[in-house]
Amino acid sequence: MYRTHTCGELRNTNLSQQVTLSGWVQKVRNLGAMTFIDIRDRYGITQLVVDEHSPAELKETADKLGREFVIQATGKVVERASKNTKIPTGEVEVVLDSLKVLNAAQTPPFTIEDNSDGGDDLRMRYRFLDLRRNPLKNAMILRHKIAQATRNYLDEKNFLEIETPYLIKSTPEGARDFVVPSRMNPGQFYALPQSPQTFKQLLMVSGYDRYFQIVRCFRDEDLRADRQPEFTQIDCEMSFVDRDDVLELFEGMAKYLFKNILGINMTEQFPRMTWADAMELYGSDKPDIRFGMTFNDITSLAQGKGFGVFDSAEYIGAICAEGCATYTRKQIDELTEFVKRPQIGAKGMVYVRCEADGSFKSSVDKFYSQSDLSAWAAKCGAKPGDLLLLLSGTRKQTLSALCELRLEMGSRLGLRDHAKFAPLWVVDFPLLEWDDETQRFYAMHHPFTSPKFEDLGLFDTDPGKVRANAYDFVVNGVEVGGGSIRIFDSELQHKMFEVLGFSDELAEEQFGFLMNAFKYGAPPHGGIAFGFDRLCALFGGADSIRDYIAFPKNNSGRDMMIDSPSEISDEQLKELAIAVKK
Repeated sequence: MYRTHTCGELRNTNLSQQVTLSGWVQKVRNLGAMTFIDIRDRYGITQLVVDEHSPAELKETADKLGREFVIQATGKVVERASKNTKIPTGEVEVVLDSLKVLNAAQTPPFTIEDNSDGGDDLRMRYRFLDLRRNPLKNAMILRHKIAQATRNYLDEKNFLEIETPYLIKSTPEGARDFVVPSRMNPGQFYALPQSPQTFKQLLMVSGYDRYFQIVRCFRDEDLRADRQPEFTQIDCEMSFVDRDDVLELFEGMAKYLFKNILGINMTEQFPRMTWADAMELYGSDKPDIRFGMTFNDITSLAQGKGFGVFDSAEYIGAICAEGCATYTRKQIDELTEFVKRPQIGAKGMVYVRCEADGSFKSSVDKFYSQSDLSAWAAKCGAKPGDLLLLLSGTRKQTLSALCELRLEMGSRLGLRDHAKFAPLWVVDFPLLEWDDETQRFYAMHHPFTSPKFEDLGLFDTDPGKVRANAYDFVVNGVEVGGGSIRIFDSELQHKMFEVLGFSDELAEEQFGFLMNAFKYGAPPHGGIAFGFDRLCALFGGADSIRDYIAFPKNNSGRDMMIDSPSEISDEQLKELAIAVKK
């Protein structure tokens, strides 16, 4: 037996017991007559003692220990003279009778501490060491708990966990596929699934009315903090449901997770906001509603006064930063430079200070009277002591830039507290989006999303105005989940393919198996998928999902630990009938 207890288990109730612990050496402190060793496993840290009466062999072994050595230690639990209230085992220590090195270790390239001295690249290369640190260990434990709680909730709601294939058919819609060559079928390729979409719909046709899966998915797209080429989602589908049925059940799941994982009891119904309102008020389809500062359209109030920038703008929007009229010129210049960054793209920013005496000071005083500025302040609900920040330009670009400015102000004012959660549903998305380059419509979600019934007549007259029976679950400005009610009628699905520019032959080639299944009795159905990695990061109070994935890729899509992707041998290429251009 390598251990009788874990390194986080011993308490005063274990005093005088003979115990055996196994783990890694966190720290060794040799004080001459006595040596103290901190032994660590994933459960915690226990202090070991080699005292002046210990056998010479034991002392010799202790003197040779280094960081991260794997050891087995046996001894008696005693009360610590100098207690450590910062750790659960801090009231006791183990006076050793024997000490065995199970495996010596090289000195790690960075410290295995909560705050490590290793940079990102180094820690990614030695991810197996990084995972020993408490922050990552706690992230893995949180991930496990969320997965288990999700399974418990869905099992109670009569969902079946059913696995779907990883080697599937490639489709050109959406993000790029990862493709896998077939050795047995030279010149043909599988694709790794971007989602189990078609298979979960087929399961509905098969009569499995409540399906879920915590499933790995793959997308070959450019990466950022919240994206990985392979990711995990909680994938769900239900039969004989409408939108409200889906929202109610999965709002219940969200509340269940908040309560059971974080101890937060959410009793009120989550707000529901249309996509149009989200864009108008927040400039984003994933609004952060932890704070206000919503947009105000002052285009009609600000034009026609001789200020060319505003007179030529399609849209002029303003936000009101409460209590910020005291901002210095330096602070305002910082905000101006922020919105002028290439990734935001504003040409500049106008400000209006609402002074304590009721007057106004603005960067455009030359063009606007106190009465004009007062009208802007009234429109924005501003009061003395507040600061108005204005951007202008094309509507789409200005809404996007104003969104970034709002979030920046929220961060500066401490309004984006990671410990506060503000969930909502965003509904009634556009069904289609037009691409100027290819001169065709694309599905905003996917080709199987059902349109709103009341918008069906617009398919023939104005397809761009058709709304989708779709919904996103958003928390703190993060899209955590999304789904829709699906098309289950073959005729309507054919119409959707037609609007998307699919020929009958192409639709049959790519989705004929699904359309054929619909001929045999497809029930009304809908579903949702939650980004599991994002959900874990959100619950953990992190902006990036990377630390909540055991072995993630870097921003170039590389696994630095195993040096992947990599070249394969000529023999393998020959077997796959593939020639590589160099």
